[in-house]
Amino acid sequence: MKRFLALAFAGLAACGTAKPGGMSGPTINNHIGGDTLAPVVSPVVSQDILAREPVANSARVKHILIGWKQLADNYNGQMDPRAEARSKKEAEALVTDLTKRLAAGEPFDDLMREYSEDSGSAQSGNPIPVAPDAQLVIEFKQLSLRLEVGERGVCESSYGFHIITRVE
Repeated sequence: MKRFLALAFAGLAACGTAKPGGMSGPTINNHIGGDTLAPVVSPVVSQDILAREPVANSARVKHILIGWKQLADNYNGQMDPRAEARSKKEAEALVTDLTKRLAAGEPFDDLMREYSEDSGSAQSGNPIPVAPDAQLVIEFKQLSLRLEVGERGVCESSYGFHIITRVE
């Protein structure tokens, strides 16, 4: 019995180690289908903020939605005409421009009214309540709950880029 346990532990210890001519299994550094690449993340997305742990269980945010024509199927015929004429590269350029303008001090509400393709929140100007169980796209929730009050960030969802600022 002792010999069996010793062999079993030796086998477990060797699992995942590559030896010439020997067998090895997946390790923490590889996996089945290891040739697949991670999806490309747009350079406008706030990866640094998304990498953080959430800082709140609930938040109130405002956002500017910028879409592009390849997402039209997700809108069920309700896509903003500006997005219908835009490529993803053009959307990225617009998001870059808007984030620079916001950083320079232009009021979020003014840019939201002029540029956001989410007509409901753009026209009302009201903040959107966000909680883990809110009926919002996951990327929107993830970013919103990681922002500090007054902080801005960008995420990408199946509807486009969301420039989000946390107001509460």
